[in-house]
Amino acid sequence: MSTYGDQGNVLVLEQRAQRRGIETETIHVRSADPVPETGDIYLIGGGEDRPQILAARRLRKDGGLHRAIARGASLLAVCAGYQIMGTTFGGEEGQPVEGIGLLDISSSRGPARAVGELVAEVDAALNLPTLTGFENHMGVTHLGPGVRPLSKTVKGVGNGDGFEGCYAGHVVGTYLHGPALARNPALADLLLSWRVGDLPPLDDSRYEALRQERLATVLQD
Repeated sequence: MSTYGDQGNVLVLEQRAQRRGIETETIHVRSADPVPETGDIYLIGGGEDRPQILAARRLRKDGGLHRAIARGASLLAVCAGYQIMGTTFGGEEGQPVEGIGLLDISSSRGPARAVGELVAEVDAALNLPTLTGFENHMGVTHLGPGVRPLSKTVKGVGNGDGFEGCYAGHVVGTYLHGPALARNPALADLLLSWRVGDLPPLDDSRYEALRQERLATVLQD
């Protein structure tokens, strides 16, 4: 699944690794393929209702993603992919559909579609700058005690409870499109560091100036 350019998250991870001399190999997993269990970072994007239901069913049956995470791999799940990671999510008619249970969350359909820019302050434990992105979903996500909120919503809807996304161990779920890692390269570096350790810094000064300018514009709207 890759709605709203979520496939771009792969490109960002590749670039930021390669700029540091870290070799990468990207494996694209199609809907009928088994999930490779030896990867370091797994990405799943957004999608429409029917592909989301199909993806949840196949991931449950396959079990490879669970085994990879148990082995220590990292995961970024976006929007519909985020909802799949929980115990249940809303189907085509709002009916509960079984998720894969990697995160202690449950999602359902909200009263209205959340569309627009999203800004959120990250949990201090992760030491990341303010997250920005674009959301387009009808989900309301409830967090259980087994996860922590990824960030506190400043602008936008996010989970629908004043927070956006969640994380547990090296698994991160978010409603951020944009793609998320292009808008938030520090989050990409966090995923990389979970697998390779401390990273040498990159000169992101020009990009950061543009990011701060955009953030200021979004908050003024």
